Amino acid sequence: MSESQDLWVFGYGSLMWRPGFPYLRSAQAVLAGYHRSFCVYSHVWRGTVEKPGLVLGLTPGGSCRGVAFRVAEADRAEVIEYLHDRELGTYAYLPLTLPVDLADGTSVPAYCFVADTSHPQYAGDLPREEAVAIIMEASGKGGLNRDYLINTVREIDSHGYGEPQLRELLAEVARRTGIIEQGGGI
Repeated sequence: MSESQDLWVFGYGSLMWRPGFPYLRSAQAVLAGYHRSFCVYSHVWRGTVEKPGLVLGLTPGGSCRGVAFRVAEADRAEVIEYLHDRELGTYAYLPLTLPVDLADGTSVPAYCFVADTSHPQYAGDLPREEAVAIIMEASGKGGLNRDYLINTVREIDSHGYGEPQLRELLAEVARRTGIIEQGGGI
């Protein structure tokens, strides 16, 4: 198969640290026109309908650094089905193919999940105090909401992306829950 027939998938949250599908390679990538934000209420994986969690979505404006995964053409249908089961359970995201720029300077069309701003689970840009309160208390099929935050920030940091807004959110959750000692690390 030629590389041009392969599927690229853009990960900006849990897909970065737990893709869950076979891929040929991964590369650091930038998606222009969208930024990463804790803007989607989770009713399944990191919360419940009664006590929603808060997860990342791509919202318009700015840019987002993440990871692009190249999937073999032979695995395309199976991977898309897996991603739809994982990401579209409550349809709070829109699956779109958007151009991403890879670290080597090439641009590829990548399958992305963008927050649906018209969906009832779209939280928008919540004040940090409200986001912290939600993340500290929520849990779903995927575990504690704060573990999602911790794992995502660790992965973002491992790539050197430095997202101060997410770091500040994590620092406040960590302070309130005692996850880290004062002046210590996660």
